[in-house]
Amino acid sequence: MGAPLLSVKHLSTEFRTERGTVKAVDDVSFDLQAGETLAIVGESGSGKSVTAMSILRLIPNPPGRITSGEVVFDGQDLLKLDDHAIRAIRGNRIAMIFQEPMSSLNPSLTVGLQIAEPINLHRKTPWAKAMDMAAELLARVRLPDAKSRVKSYPHQFSGGMRQRGMIAMALACQPQLIIADEPTTALDVTVQAQILALLKEVTRAANSALILITHDLGVVARYADRVCVMYGGRIVEAGPAREIYARPKHPYTIGLMASIPRLDQEAGQRLVPIEGQPPNLAKLPPGCAFAPRCRRAADLCRTERPPLVQSAPDHLSACHFHAQLA
Repeated sequence: MGAPLLSVKHLSTEFRTERGTVKAVDDVSFDLQAGETLAIVGESGSGKSVTAMSILRLIPNPPGRITSGEVVFDGQDLLKLDDHAIRAIRGNRIAMIFQEPMSSLNPSLTVGLQIAEPINLHRKTPWAKAMDMAAELLARVRLPDAKSRVKSYPHQFSGGMRQRGMIAMALACQPQLIIADEPTTALDVTVQAQILALLKEVTRAANSALILITHDLGVVARYADRVCVMYGGRIVEAGPAREIYARPKHPYTIGLMASIPRLDQEAGQRLVPIEGQPPNLAKLPPGCAFAPRCRRAADLCRTERPPLVQSAPDHLSACHFHAQLA
């Protein structure tokens, strides 16, 4: 295996608030190979989206700032680039699909114009040709009547159609990496499956790497090659998707898996929720951030923060007792 397309090392991002300093991303490291799909999983507030925004240097300053780390993309540390250089990468070599397309798309511009804009800007393609390419991209993401739809405004699209438009925009410049931040949050289950299958298909066809940010472990099982589970701003478990599903090595991952319905469970069997609330990132406990909610927590968990260590080949876990877990 060659050098990774993206290598994130010891990334930390914090926000200064009235309640104190919030360490939203705390010493996060992972690698991503070309053509690979990596899922970053966790509850709201775990640091998933801030990690993605940090990679593209989209953290608003103030109140936020990236305090340490490296984000090496195709041999370049994105954190060391000047503003002009990072703008040349955003939307061009790295594209991002945001959570809610209605708030990400400009309501005063046609969808086609918004897809054509990065083609015109980054590839210096004349507007007329860029608009033709926008229609082709909408057809590629299976939007009905794509040629006429380039003239439509976002409010004239359904939620699923808007998300297809966002995927088309992300594909406009044939990026090497696509970051999809909860791309199916506001969609019904059927449309969710269509969008995720489409996203996987188009990234595989282009040999683009994909970072899929989600709270849904069911999505991860079907579409991801590797998984990073985040809690309290840190990665608490990482490894191949099949390995993590078969042999989870962190109580939080086990809790997430127990809280989702399964086709193989008996009818009427109750789901097991994770008790308690996500941690306050401005006042994290001294030991393991998950200890207050963990049924297996011991005194050691409340006083010493567990390091992220290898619990099995190519499988990392941040739990003092990972060897005792299933």
